[in-house]
Amino acid sequence: MTPGADRHWAQVQEEPCEECGFDPLGTDPADLPGAVRGLSRRFRAPLTRFLPGEDPSVIVRARPEPTTWSALEYTCHTRGALALFDRRIRLALEEDDPVLEWWDHEAAAVDEAYNAEDPVAAADGLAAAAEGLAATLASVPPDAWDRTARRGEDRFTVVGMGRYALHEGHHHLLDVGRVLRAARGR
Repeated sequence: MTPGADRHWAQVQEEPCEECGFDPLGTDPADLPGAVRGLSRRFRAPLTRFLPGEDPSVIVRARPEPTTWSALEYTCHTRGALALFDRRIRLALEEDDPVLEWWDHEAAAVDEAYNAEDPVAAADGLAAAAEGLAATLASVPPDAWDRTARRGEDRFTVVGMGRYALHEGHHHLLDVGRVLRAARGR
């Protein structure tokens, strides 16, 4: 359900996504804060604007398949991913080569009951997470973008994590659009 699930983490940081077209190397580090901030309005619209006669609660919670998340679940996942990358980047800025914690995003969707959340509250939470990450990215000193963190044998840079977080948002907007079209029978 997340972008690049079948690719190595490093590939997702450096190569264009074949599915959504996001090119991580096409985003300059200085542009990351604004791009991340822009995600909040882009997620809010599909969760709050509906056609006459639609039941918003049904539309945002509809899963086209049992293994595909709803628009609300993708939004909540993206909120969690932005917050996670904010923590990871701050950790990489504060410590030398820290170990990154594991996040089971599939379990989080179930344990935190993403599909039962209020859509406006989820959009507000995503906006807060985007603002937090954007503020962290805006505070990165020019000589710190290449600082690293690791998980297992893999190392990730601050700029790579920032780009990956932006890709999460960009990619899941595509997913939100797909599941909303399916919910509307299109």
